[in-house]
Amino acid sequence: MQKTGKAQDSLIIFMCVLLLTFFSAAQTKATRTADNHYFESVQQRLIKDGFDSEKIKGLYSQPQVSFEADGVTVFFTYSEAKVNYDQFANDWSIRKAKEFMQTHKEALSRAENTYGVESRVITAILLVETGLGATLGEQSALNTLSTMASLMDPDVRNMFWEMIPDERRIPRKQFEKKADRKSKWAYRELKAFLTYAYREGFDPAEIPGSIAGAIGLAQFMPSNILAYAKDGNNDGAIDLLNHADSMASIANFLKRHGWRPGISQKKAEKIIYYYNHSSYYVKTIIKIANLLKA
Repeated sequence: MQKTGKAQDSLIIFMCVLLLTFFSAAQTKATRTADNHYFESVQQRLIKDGFDSEKIKGLYSQPQVSFEADGVTVFFTYSEAKVNYDQFANDWSIRKAKEFMQTHKEALSRAENTYGVESRVITAILLVETGLGATLGEQSALNTLSTMASLMDPDVRNMFWEMIPDERRIPRKQFEKKADRKSKWAYRELKAFLTYAYREGFDPAEIPGSIAGAIGLAQFMPSNILAYAKDGNNDGAIDLLNHADSMASIANFLKRHGWRPGISQKKAEKIIYYYNHSSYYVKTIIKIANLLKA
């Protein structure tokens, strides 16, 4: 009798696990269906704009592709003024940056010689943007950009509005204006992102990004990747998760915006402002670059 009881218990446990697995799979399928619904208009626009229909439909059917409500909500309420850039100018950070410069001396020198931008300026930007590559973003760039772009659809925009917690909500009129502007911008960035990923042979669903969709050690938006990114290690590919490529890309960006060897600090500040439209950010980069000179 005791053995039979154990057998029955095992059978009950097995059936429970089976049911949980079934319902979990059903829930996952429902979530994917919902996510596909969110992205229907985005997919249609991408196909209309020349992207391969099978590629796009296959991409958006991948299980890791989902509606990124939480991250995009943070982006909608994000304030540059709240960022503590001073943390990157402390003794520990400067010591790490100097060690980084020694480790990557060859790639930094190559970027400096090619584009005329000092190694310490490139390093300062890498330090502030991603902690020298330690923090590349915890979001999926595809999910973030697709979610923001999907807000062009009024139905999706309304659903997104309902997902925003009360404590994070901005006035509805302000939200509508921002959603309209950001969704159009995000769609342009999404197209640039897919163009870049397919050109380089990357799976778009596997590329990490920031809450704004910026990518790699240099935190380039996709449109800037197409415009300024460079192959810094001459391997025939541009990969902004690669140190040499990121260094060359930063240097090329600054050069294209007017950087020249020996420029004044005032001119340097104006050029760095193109990289990030924050005076606080600019002053921090200059401060770090000066500390790295010592």
